Amino acid sequence: MKSLPNILTSLRLVLALFMFLALAAAAGAIPYVSERLDPLAQFSLQRWAVYAFVVAAVTDFFDGWLARKMNAVSIWGAILDPIGDKVLVCGAILGLLAMGGAQPMIVLPAGLILFREFTVSALREVGAGKGVKLPVTLLAKWKTTLQLVALTMELVVAAWGAFSLPEAAGVRGGFATAAHVLFWLAAIVTLITGAQYWEQTRKALTTS
Repeated sequence: MKSLPNILTSLRLVLALFMFLALAAAAGAIPYVSERLDPLAQFSLQRWAVYAFVVAAVTDFFDGWLARKMNAVSIWGAILDPIGDKVLVCGAILGLLAMGGAQPMIVLPAGLILFREFTVSALREVGAGKGVKLPVTLLAKWKTTLQLVALTMELVVAAWGAFSLPEAAGVRGGFATAAHVLFWLAAIVTLITGAQYWEQTRKALTTS
């Protein structure tokens, strides 16, 4: 049973891959597959991709909680967990852009989030080589939650027709506005945590 947290983390990686491939296929980005999909199949892939993202996002909470509850915290889990988070977030962003999210309200915050995630990963790698550890901060945990909630909403907006949601401008427009605002908030918090990690690394390398 102590392997359950790592199983959930691994499941998150699998779901993230499925989600991205499903969104890419529905968007017409996979040769020989996308061209054989009719509109109903595309809508089905979009729905299942959103479902997969939501399930994967939920595992992000439970794997860490179970690891602490079951006293099953491991080095392997500590390595897999942040990788799973980044793969899920980056996969959702790329899938969202593939679905036609190439608009200023999405592209700019998406690019900033991707830039931060890759930069922090590089900082961790450089720091690890010099014995510098970057512990996850409370704000960084909130950052991940904001990203996952905002991306869920953005994916629903992009796949609106797949869920047969009301097409009234007030309903769809209001939900889209809320999603964009939350996505921008997530991007801002993401950049703040990135700056914090950068400063931590700079100080640690300067004093070492």
